[in-house]
Amino acid sequence: MGMKSIVGRLKAPATNDLRKRVAALEAEVQECRQLNLRLAELTDIVTDLLVPLSRGDEAALRETLVKYQESL
Repeated sequence: MGMKSIVGRLKAPATNDLRKRVAALEAEVQECRQLNLRLAELTDIVTDLLVPLSRGDEAALRETLVKYQESL
């Protein structure tokens, strides 16, 4: 049994573990991206509602609410 075959057998489990860890981290990053996108969407909705409300523009507020309800 040569030295290369021993090193190869020792490296294989470590490489497998690293690949699994990278895959798990990539999944977590994707989840964070989706959460950040949803947070941005909610921030936009709140802004769209608060600006007309702060101006006292009820027509624009109603229009925004209708658009939001239609998008659901």
